[in-house]
Amino acid sequence: MSGPMALEPDGIERDTLALRLADAATLAIRLPGGGTQRAEVDLLAAGLADRVGPAVHPYEVAALLESEGLTADVVRERYGHRDIFSLASALYERVPRVFPEPASAPDPWRPDHVRCLLRGALFALPGLAYLLAAPLWHASAHATALVVAGLVSWAWGQALGHRAHLRMAAGRSAAARTLLAGAPLGAALATACAAVPARGGPVTLVAAAQSVYLAAAGVLLVLGAEWALLAALSPLAAGAVVLPWWEPGSVARAGLPLLALLATLAVTARALRTALTAPSGPAAPAPPAHRSLPYGLFGLAAGVLVLLEGRQHPYAVIALTVSMGPAEWLLYRYRGLSVGALRASATPTGFLWRSAGVLGLCLCAYLLPLLPAALLTGSDPAALLPLAATLWTALLLQAFGTAWPPAAICLTAAATAALLVPPGELALPYGAAALALTVCVLRTLGRPAPHV
Repeated sequence: MSGPMALEPDGIERDTLALRLADAATLAIRLPGGGTQRAEVDLLAAGLADRVGPAVHPYEVAALLESEGLTADVVRERYGHRDIFSLASALYERVPRVFPEPASAPDPWRPDHVRCLLRGALFALPGLAYLLAAPLWHASAHATALVVAGLVSWAWGQALGHRAHLRMAAGRSAAARTLLAGAPLGAALATACAAVPARGGPVTLVAAAQSVYLAAAGVLLVLGAEWALLAALSPLAAGAVVLPWWEPGSVARAGLPLLALLATLAVTARALRTALTAPSGPAAPAPPAHRSLPYGLFGLAAGVLVLLEGRQHPYAVIALTVSMGPAEWLLYRYRGLSVGALRASATPTGFLWRSAGVLGLCLCAYLLPLLPAALLTGSDPAALLPLAATLWTALLLQAFGTAWPPAAICLTAAATAALLVPPGELALPYGAAALALTVCVLRTLGRPAPHV
Protein backbone atom coordinates (compact mmCIF):
# COMPACT_ATOMS: atom_id res chain seq x y z
CA MET A 1 0.00 0.00 0.00
CA SER A 2 1.31 3.53 -0.83
CA GLY A 3 0.16 5.09 2.45
CA PRO A 4 -2.32 5.07 5.33
CA MET A 5 -6.04 5.56 4.56
CA ALA A 6 -7.70 8.61 6.07
CA LEU A 7 -10.35 7.66 8.64
CA GLU A 8 -11.54 11.04 9.66
CA PRO A 9 -15.22 11.93 10.20
CA ASP A 10 -17.03 13.29 7.17
CA GLY A 11 -14.31 11.95 4.94
CA ILE A 12 -14.78 10.03 1.74
CA GLU A 13 -14.94 6.79 3.71
CA ARG A 14 -18.32 7.87 5.07
CA ASP A 15 -19.90 7.44 1.67
CA THR A 16 -18.14 4.08 1.32
CA LEU A 17 -19.54 2.81 4.63
CA ALA A 18 -22.98 4.07 3.74
CA LEU A 19 -22.99 2.01 0.57
CA ARG A 20 -21.77 -1.04 2.43
CA LEU A 21 -24.54 -0.81 5.06
CA ALA A 22 -27.35 -0.08 2.64
CA ASP A 23 -30.13 -2.66 2.58
CA ALA A 24 -32.03 -3.92 -0.43
CA ALA A 25 -34.70 -1.22 -0.14
CA THR A 26 -32.04 1.53 -0.10
CA LEU A 27 -30.36 0.11 -3.16
CA ALA A 28 -33.69 -0.08 -4.96
CA ILE A 29 -34.20 3.60 -4.30
CA ARG A 30 -30.70 4.58 -5.37
CA LEU A 31 -30.54 2.43 -8.47
CA PRO A 32 -32.29 3.88 -11.48
CA GLY A 33 -35.58 1.99 -12.03
CA GLY A 34 -34.94 -0.27 -8.99
CA GLY A 35 -38.41 0.16 -7.56
CA THR A 36 -39.99 -0.76 -10.87
CA GLN A 37 -37.80 -3.85 -11.20
CA ARG A 38 -38.63 -5.00 -7.70
CA ALA A 39 -42.33 -4.57 -8.40
CA GLU A 40 -41.92 -6.62 -11.57
CA VAL A 41 -40.32 -9.41 -9.56
CA ASP A 42 -43.20 -9.29 -7.08
CA LEU A 43 -45.72 -9.48 -9.90
CA LEU A 44 -43.87 -12.42 -11.43
CA ALA A 45 -43.82 -14.20 -8.06
CA ALA A 46 -47.55 -13.68 -7.65
CA GLY A 47 -48.27 -14.96 -11.16
CA LEU A 48 -46.15 -18.09 -10.76
CA ALA A 49 -46.92 -18.78 -7.07
CA ASP A 50 -48.91 -21.94 -7.75
CA ARG A 51 -45.97 -23.45 -9.64
CA VAL A 52 -43.13 -21.99 -7.57
CA GLY A 53 -44.66 -23.05 -4.23
CA PRO A 54 -44.17 -26.83 -4.70
CA ALA A 55 -40.51 -26.39 -5.79
CA VAL A 56 -37.93 -27.88 -3.43
CA HIS A 57 -34.91 -26.05 -4.91
CA PRO A 58 -34.34 -22.76 -6.79
CA TYR A 59 -33.08 -24.76 -9.77
CA GLU A 60 -36.64 -26.01 -10.30
CA VAL A 61 -37.78 -22.40 -10.47
CA ALA A 62 -35.01 -21.65 -12.96
CA ALA A 63 -36.22 -24.47 -15.18
CA LEU A 64 -39.75 -23.07 -14.90
CA LEU A 65 -38.55 -19.60 -15.97
CA GLU A 66 -36.72 -21.06 -18.95
CA SER A 67 -39.88 -22.89 -19.97
CA GLU A 68 -41.72 -19.56 -19.79
CA GLY A 69 -39.30 -18.14 -22.36
CA LEU A 70 -37.43 -15.60 -20.21
CA THR A 71 -34.19 -14.54 -21.85
CA ALA A 72 -31.05 -13.17 -20.21
CA ASP A 73 -31.78 -9.65 -21.51
CA VAL A 74 -35.30 -9.70 -20.06
CA VAL A 75 -33.98 -10.94 -16.72
CA ARG A 76 -31.44 -8.11 -16.53
CA GLU A 77 -33.46 -5.24 -17.97
CA ARG A 78 -36.96 -5.96 -16.66
CA TYR A 79 -36.24 -7.71 -13.37
CA GLY A 80 -32.80 -6.28 -12.47
CA HIS A 81 -31.02 -9.62 -11.88
CA ARG A 82 -27.74 -10.69 -13.38
CA ASP A 83 -29.01 -14.07 -14.61
CA ILE A 84 -31.95 -16.43 -14.47
CA PHE A 85 -30.58 -18.29 -11.41
CA SER A 86 -30.50 -15.09 -9.38
CA LEU A 87 -34.10 -14.33 -10.35
CA ALA A 88 -35.09 -17.91 -9.53
CA SER A 89 -33.58 -17.62 -6.05
CA ALA A 90 -35.49 -14.37 -5.48
CA LEU A 91 -38.77 -16.00 -6.49
CA TYR A 92 -38.01 -19.08 -4.37
CA GLU A 93 -37.52 -16.85 -1.31
CA ARG A 94 -40.65 -14.78 -1.94
CA VAL A 95 -43.11 -17.67 -2.40
CA PRO A 96 -43.78 -19.88 0.65
CA ARG A 97 -43.40 -23.63 0.24
CA VAL A 98 -46.66 -25.39 -0.56
CA PHE A 99 -46.88 -29.12 -1.21
CA PRO A 100 -50.37 -30.03 -2.42
CA GLU A 101 -51.69 -33.52 -1.96
CA PRO A 102 -51.39 -35.66 -5.10
CA ALA A 103 -54.54 -36.44 -6.98
CA SER A 104 -56.28 -39.52 -5.61
CA ALA A 105 -55.58 -42.56 -7.75
CA PRO A 106 -58.41 -44.95 -8.68
CA ASP A 107 -58.86 -47.90 -6.36
CA PRO A 108 -57.01 -50.83 -7.98
CA TRP A 109 -58.96 -53.29 -5.83
CA ARG A 110 -62.48 -52.14 -6.59
CA PRO A 111 -64.64 -55.29 -6.41
CA ASP A 112 -67.17 -56.47 -8.94
CA HIS A 113 -70.31 -56.29 -6.81
CA VAL A 114 -72.55 -58.41 -9.01
CA ARG A 115 -69.92 -61.09 -9.51
CA CYS A 116 -69.28 -61.44 -5.78
CA LEU A 117 -72.98 -61.78 -4.99
CA LEU A 118 -73.38 -64.26 -7.82
CA ARG A 119 -70.58 -66.45 -6.50
CA GLY A 120 -72.27 -66.54 -3.09
CA ALA A 121 -75.46 -67.79 -4.71
CA LEU A 122 -73.56 -70.36 -6.76
CA PHE A 123 -72.02 -71.83 -3.62
CA ALA A 124 -75.49 -72.50 -2.19
CA LEU A 125 -77.54 -73.49 -5.26
CA PRO A 126 -76.15 -77.05 -5.57
CA GLY A 127 -77.75 -77.85 -2.22
CA LEU A 128 -81.10 -77.81 -3.99
CA ALA A 129 -80.15 -81.11 -5.63
CA TYR A 130 -80.19 -82.82 -2.22
CA LEU A 131 -83.53 -81.18 -1.45
CA LEU A 132 -85.05 -82.54 -4.66
CA ALA A 133 -83.60 -86.02 -4.41
CA ALA A 134 -84.03 -86.54 -0.66
CA PRO A 135 -87.28 -88.63 -0.89
CA LEU A 136 -85.67 -91.05 -3.35
CA TRP A 137 -83.13 -92.50 -0.93
CA HIS A 138 -82.23 -92.58 2.74
CA ALA A 139 -79.66 -89.81 2.85
CA SER A 140 -78.88 -90.19 6.55
CA ALA A 141 -77.85 -93.81 6.01
CA HIS A 142 -75.35 -92.84 3.31
CA ALA A 143 -74.18 -89.47 4.57
CA THR A 144 -70.69 -90.71 5.39
CA ALA A 145 -69.85 -91.52 1.79
CA LEU A 146 -71.05 -88.14 0.54
CA VAL A 147 -69.23 -86.30 3.31
CA VAL A 148 -65.96 -88.09 2.55
CA ALA A 149 -66.33 -87.33 -1.15
CA GLY A 150 -67.15 -83.70 -0.38
CA LEU A 151 -64.13 -83.21 1.89
CA VAL A 152 -61.76 -84.71 -0.66
CA SER A 153 -63.29 -82.60 -3.42
CA TRP A 154 -62.96 -79.39 -1.39
CA ALA A 155 -59.35 -80.08 -0.52
CA TRP A 156 -58.44 -81.03 -4.09
CA GLY A 157 -60.38 -78.11 -5.54
CA GLN A 158 -58.62 -75.56 -3.34
CA ALA A 159 -55.18 -76.87 -4.31
CA LEU A 160 -56.06 -77.17 -8.00
CA GLY A 161 -57.59 -73.69 -8.09
CA HIS A 162 -54.45 -72.20 -6.60
CA ARG A 163 -52.22 -74.02 -9.05
CA ALA A 164 -54.40 -72.93 -11.98
CA HIS A 165 -54.22 -69.30 -10.86
CA LEU A 166 -50.43 -69.57 -10.73
CA ARG A 167 -50.44 -70.93 -14.27
CA MET A 168 -52.42 -67.88 -15.40
CA ALA A 169 -49.05 -66.13 -15.54
CA ALA A 170 -48.35 -68.20 -18.66
CA GLY A 171 -51.78 -67.47 -20.15
CA ARG A 172 -55.30 -68.84 -19.89
CA SER A 173 -54.37 -71.80 -22.07
CA ALA A 174 -51.77 -72.95 -19.52
CA ALA A 175 -54.32 -72.63 -16.71
CA ALA A 176 -56.89 -74.53 -18.78
CA ARG A 177 -54.46 -77.39 -19.37
CA THR A 178 -53.83 -77.58 -15.62
CA LEU A 179 -57.56 -77.72 -14.93
CA LEU A 180 -58.18 -80.26 -17.69
CA ALA A 181 -55.60 -82.59 -16.19
CA GLY A 182 -56.41 -82.03 -12.52
CA ALA A 183 -60.22 -81.83 -12.36
CA PRO A 184 -60.96 -85.38 -13.61
CA LEU A 185 -58.25 -86.76 -11.37
CA GLY A 186 -59.78 -85.03 -8.35
CA ALA A 187 -63.27 -86.33 -9.16
CA ALA A 188 -61.91 -89.87 -9.51
CA LEU A 189 -60.02 -89.63 -6.21
CA ALA A 190 -63.09 -88.32 -4.34
CA THR A 191 -65.27 -91.08 -5.79
CA ALA A 192 -62.75 -93.76 -4.84
CA CYS A 193 -62.60 -92.45 -1.26
CA ALA A 194 -66.41 -92.44 -1.05
CA ALA A 195 -66.61 -96.00 -2.33
CA VAL A 196 -64.93 -97.26 0.85
CA PRO A 197 -67.68 -96.29 3.32
CA ALA A 198 -70.32 -96.94 0.64
CA ARG A 199 -68.92 -100.45 0.16
CA GLY A 200 -69.36 -100.12 -3.56
CA GLY A 201 -73.13 -99.75 -3.31
CA PRO A 202 -75.41 -97.55 -5.43
CA VAL A 203 -74.59 -94.52 -3.29
CA THR A 204 -71.20 -94.56 -4.97
CA LEU A 205 -72.91 -93.27 -8.11
CA VAL A 206 -74.37 -90.37 -6.15
CA ALA A 207 -70.94 -89.60 -4.71
CA ALA A 208 -69.48 -89.76 -8.22
CA ALA A 209 -72.07 -87.30 -9.50
CA GLN A 210 -71.34 -84.97 -6.61
CA SER A 211 -67.59 -85.20 -7.21
CA VAL A 212 -67.91 -84.60 -10.95
CA TYR A 213 -70.09 -81.56 -10.36
CA LEU A 214 -67.70 -80.05 -7.80
CA ALA A 215 -64.76 -80.58 -10.16
CA ALA A 216 -66.59 -78.98 -13.10
CA ALA A 217 -67.89 -76.07 -11.02
CA GLY A 218 -64.38 -75.41 -9.75
CA VAL A 219 -63.13 -75.18 -13.33
CA LEU A 220 -65.86 -72.68 -14.24
CA LEU A 221 -65.19 -70.51 -11.20
CA VAL A 222 -61.46 -70.37 -11.92
CA LEU A 223 -62.10 -69.44 -15.55
CA GLY A 224 -64.61 -66.75 -14.55
CA ALA A 225 -67.66 -68.41 -16.13
CA GLU A 226 -70.06 -67.76 -13.25
CA TRP A 227 -73.00 -66.85 -15.48
CA ALA A 228 -72.64 -70.06 -17.46
CA LEU A 229 -72.69 -72.06 -14.22
CA LEU A 230 -75.80 -70.18 -13.08
CA ALA A 231 -77.55 -71.08 -16.32
CA ALA A 232 -76.56 -74.73 -15.91
CA LEU A 233 -78.05 -74.82 -12.39
CA SER A 234 -81.35 -73.26 -13.45
CA PRO A 235 -83.17 -76.67 -13.55
CA LEU A 236 -82.45 -77.08 -9.84
CA ALA A 237 -83.84 -73.64 -9.07
CA ALA A 238 -86.94 -74.28 -11.19
CA GLY A 239 -87.63 -77.60 -9.47
CA ALA A 240 -87.10 -76.24 -5.95
CA VAL A 241 -89.39 -73.25 -6.51
CA VAL A 242 -92.45 -75.41 -7.17
CA LEU A 243 -91.91 -77.85 -4.30
CA PRO A 244 -94.12 -75.98 -1.79
CA TRP A 245 -97.12 -76.20 -4.15
CA TRP A 246 -96.54 -79.20 -6.41
CA GLU A 247 -95.05 -82.66 -6.07
CA PRO A 248 -92.89 -83.13 -9.18
CA GLY A 249 -92.66 -86.92 -8.86
CA SER A 250 -89.74 -89.33 -8.85
CA VAL A 251 -88.78 -88.77 -12.47
CA ALA A 252 -88.52 -85.02 -12.09
CA ARG A 253 -86.79 -85.30 -8.71
CA ALA A 254 -84.08 -87.49 -10.23
CA GLY A 255 -84.06 -85.91 -13.68
CA LEU A 256 -83.62 -82.27 -12.74
CA PRO A 257 -80.35 -82.80 -10.80
CA LEU A 258 -79.09 -85.04 -13.62
CA LEU A 259 -80.01 -82.37 -16.18
CA ALA A 260 -78.17 -79.73 -14.14
CA LEU A 261 -75.10 -81.99 -13.96
CA LEU A 262 -75.08 -82.60 -17.72
CA ALA A 263 -75.54 -78.87 -18.40
CA THR A 264 -72.64 -78.08 -16.06
CA LEU A 265 -70.40 -80.55 -17.88
CA ALA A 266 -71.42 -79.05 -21.23
CA VAL A 267 -70.61 -75.47 -20.27
CA THR A 268 -67.39 -76.64 -18.62
CA ALA A 269 -66.28 -78.33 -21.83
CA ARG A 270 -67.07 -75.17 -23.78
CA ALA A 271 -65.19 -72.95 -21.32
CA LEU A 272 -62.15 -75.22 -21.42
CA ARG A 273 -62.18 -75.35 -25.20
CA THR A 274 -62.29 -71.55 -25.39
CA ALA A 275 -59.50 -71.18 -22.85
CA LEU A 276 -57.29 -73.76 -24.55
CA THR A 277 -57.40 -71.78 -27.80
CA ALA A 278 -56.50 -68.49 -26.07
CA PRO A 279 -53.11 -66.95 -26.92
CA SER A 280 -50.27 -68.18 -24.75
CA GLY A 281 -48.58 -65.79 -22.38
CA PRO A 282 -44.87 -65.50 -21.63
CA ALA A 283 -43.13 -68.81 -21.13
CA ALA A 284 -42.97 -69.70 -17.46
CA PRO A 285 -41.99 -72.94 -15.73
CA ALA A 286 -44.71 -74.84 -13.93
CA PRO A 287 -44.66 -74.06 -10.19
CA PRO A 288 -43.76 -76.95 -7.88
CA ALA A 289 -46.76 -78.89 -6.62
CA HIS A 290 -45.91 -78.38 -2.95
CA ARG A 291 -46.74 -74.67 -3.26
CA SER A 292 -50.43 -75.59 -3.54
CA LEU A 293 -50.34 -78.12 -0.67
CA PRO A 294 -51.26 -75.67 2.14
CA TYR A 295 -54.27 -74.49 0.14
CA GLY A 296 -55.50 -78.06 -0.12
CA LEU A 297 -54.95 -78.66 3.59
CA PHE A 298 -56.89 -75.51 4.38
CA GLY A 299 -59.75 -76.74 2.17
CA LEU A 300 -59.82 -80.00 4.12
CA ALA A 301 -59.73 -78.22 7.49
CA ALA A 302 -62.41 -75.73 6.47
CA GLY A 303 -64.63 -78.57 5.32
CA VAL A 304 -64.29 -80.33 8.66
CA LEU A 305 -65.01 -77.14 10.61
CA VAL A 306 -68.14 -76.42 8.58
CA LEU A 307 -69.24 -80.06 8.77
CA LEU A 308 -69.02 -80.06 12.57
CA GLU A 309 -71.19 -76.96 12.74
CA GLY A 310 -73.58 -78.41 10.16
CA ARG A 311 -74.23 -81.50 12.28
CA GLN A 312 -75.80 -79.26 14.92
CA HIS A 313 -77.29 -76.47 12.81
CA PRO A 314 -77.54 -77.28 9.08
CA TYR A 315 -79.48 -74.12 8.21
CA ALA A 316 -76.75 -71.97 9.73
CA VAL A 317 -74.30 -73.57 7.33
CA ILE A 318 -76.52 -72.52 4.43
CA ALA A 319 -76.31 -68.91 5.65
CA LEU A 320 -72.55 -69.28 6.01
CA THR A 321 -72.28 -70.67 2.48
CA VAL A 322 -74.25 -67.79 0.98
CA SER A 323 -72.07 -65.33 2.91
CA MET A 324 -69.00 -66.46 0.96
CA GLY A 325 -69.99 -64.03 -1.80
CA PRO A 326 -69.95 -60.97 0.49
CA ALA A 327 -66.82 -62.41 2.09
CA GLU A 328 -65.04 -62.28 -1.26
CA TRP A 329 -66.28 -58.71 -1.78
CA LEU A 330 -64.81 -57.73 1.58
CA LEU A 331 -61.46 -59.24 0.66
CA TYR A 332 -61.26 -56.75 -2.19
CA ARG A 333 -62.41 -53.91 0.05
CA TYR A 334 -59.76 -54.77 2.62
CA ARG A 335 -57.05 -54.45 -0.01
CA GLY A 336 -58.43 -51.17 -1.31
CA LEU A 337 -58.84 -49.67 2.17
CA SER A 338 -55.36 -50.84 3.13
CA VAL A 339 -53.87 -49.01 0.15
CA GLY A 340 -55.70 -45.87 1.26
CA ALA A 341 -54.41 -46.33 4.81
CA LEU A 342 -50.87 -46.69 3.48
CA ARG A 343 -51.15 -43.40 1.59
CA ALA A 344 -52.49 -41.64 4.69
CA SER A 345 -49.83 -42.98 7.09
CA ALA A 346 -46.51 -41.31 7.83
CA THR A 347 -45.00 -43.96 10.13
CA PRO A 348 -45.13 -47.77 10.38
CA THR A 349 -46.89 -47.48 13.73
CA GLY A 350 -49.52 -45.21 12.24
CA PHE A 351 -50.13 -47.68 9.45
CA LEU A 352 -50.40 -50.54 11.94
CA TRP A 353 -53.20 -48.74 13.77
CA ARG A 354 -54.97 -47.89 10.54
CA SER A 355 -54.56 -51.47 9.34
CA ALA A 356 -56.11 -52.75 12.58
CA GLY A 357 -59.03 -50.39 12.02
CA VAL A 358 -59.52 -51.64 8.47
CA LEU A 359 -59.45 -55.25 9.66
CA GLY A 360 -61.98 -54.52 12.40
CA LEU A 361 -64.27 -52.70 9.98
CA CYS A 362 -64.24 -55.55 7.44
CA LEU A 363 -64.80 -58.21 10.10
CA CYS A 364 -67.74 -56.31 11.56
CA ALA A 365 -69.23 -55.80 8.11
CA TYR A 366 -69.00 -59.55 7.50
CA LEU A 367 -70.11 -60.85 10.88
CA LEU A 368 -72.96 -58.49 11.77
CA PRO A 369 -75.35 -59.78 9.04
CA LEU A 370 -74.63 -63.33 10.21
CA LEU A 371 -75.87 -62.57 13.71
CA PRO A 372 -79.57 -62.38 12.78
CA ALA A 373 -79.06 -65.35 10.45
CA ALA A 374 -77.77 -67.37 13.40
CA LEU A 375 -80.71 -66.35 15.57
CA LEU A 376 -83.26 -67.12 12.87
CA THR A 377 -81.83 -70.59 12.26
CA GLY A 378 -81.66 -71.40 15.96
CA SER A 379 -77.88 -71.82 15.96
CA ASP A 380 -75.42 -70.54 18.53
CA PRO A 381 -73.90 -67.18 17.45
CA ALA A 382 -70.98 -67.84 19.78
CA ALA A 383 -69.94 -70.71 17.47
CA LEU A 384 -71.10 -69.51 14.05
CA LEU A 385 -69.54 -66.03 14.19
CA PRO A 386 -66.05 -67.23 15.25
CA LEU A 387 -66.24 -69.90 12.55
CA ALA A 388 -67.04 -67.25 9.95
CA ALA A 389 -64.22 -65.03 11.25
CA THR A 390 -61.83 -67.99 11.04
CA LEU A 391 -62.69 -68.69 7.42
CA TRP A 392 -62.53 -65.02 6.37
CA THR A 393 -59.20 -64.22 8.02
CA ALA A 394 -57.71 -67.42 6.62
CA LEU A 395 -58.86 -66.48 3.11
CA LEU A 396 -57.44 -62.98 3.64
CA LEU A 397 -54.00 -64.35 4.48
CA GLN A 398 -54.15 -66.68 1.48
CA ALA A 399 -55.03 -63.74 -0.77
CA PHE A 400 -51.68 -62.18 0.20
CA GLY A 401 -49.77 -65.41 -0.42
CA THR A 402 -49.51 -66.48 3.24
CA ALA A 403 -50.76 -70.06 3.14
CA TRP A 404 -49.08 -72.23 5.77
CA PRO A 405 -50.10 -70.33 8.96
CA PRO A 406 -53.86 -70.38 8.18
CA ALA A 407 -53.61 -74.01 7.10
CA ALA A 408 -51.86 -75.01 10.33
CA ILE A 409 -54.23 -73.03 12.55
CA CYS A 410 -57.36 -74.37 10.84
CA LEU A 411 -56.08 -77.95 10.89
CA THR A 412 -55.36 -77.65 14.61
CA ALA A 413 -58.82 -76.21 15.26
CA ALA A 414 -60.48 -78.92 13.16
CA ALA A 415 -58.63 -81.73 14.90
CA THR A 416 -59.39 -80.26 18.33
CA ALA A 417 -63.08 -79.76 17.54
CA ALA A 418 -63.47 -83.22 16.05
CA LEU A 419 -61.55 -85.25 18.64
CA LEU A 420 -61.44 -83.36 21.93
CA VAL A 421 -64.45 -81.05 22.17
CA PRO A 422 -68.08 -82.12 22.69
CA PRO A 423 -70.40 -81.22 19.81
CA GLY A 424 -72.16 -78.45 21.73
CA GLU A 425 -68.97 -76.62 22.75
CA LEU A 426 -67.46 -75.68 19.41
CA ALA A 427 -67.25 -72.00 20.30
CA LEU A 428 -63.94 -72.53 22.12
CA PRO A 429 -61.85 -74.00 19.26
CA TYR A 430 -63.52 -71.70 16.72
CA GLY A 431 -62.84 -68.64 18.86
CA ALA A 432 -59.23 -69.65 19.49
CA ALA A 433 -58.65 -70.13 15.76
CA ALA A 434 -60.24 -66.77 14.95
CA LEU A 435 -58.10 -65.01 17.55
CA ALA A 436 -54.89 -66.68 16.36
CA LEU A 437 -55.63 -65.81 12.73
CA THR A 438 -56.45 -62.19 13.65
CA VAL A 439 -53.10 -61.82 15.38
CA CYS A 440 -51.43 -63.41 12.36
CA VAL A 441 -53.17 -60.92 10.06
CA LEU A 442 -51.97 -57.96 12.13
CA ARG A 443 -48.41 -59.27 12.26
CA THR A 444 -48.29 -60.11 8.57
CA LEU A 445 -50.43 -57.42 6.96
CA GLY A 446 -49.92 -54.66 9.52
CA ARG A 447 -46.68 -53.76 7.75
CA PRO A 448 -46.53 -51.53 4.66
CA ALA A 449 -44.54 -54.01 2.53
CA PRO A 450 -47.38 -56.44 1.60
CA HIS A 451 -49.55 -53.56 0.34
CA VAL A 452 -47.00 -51.81 -1.88
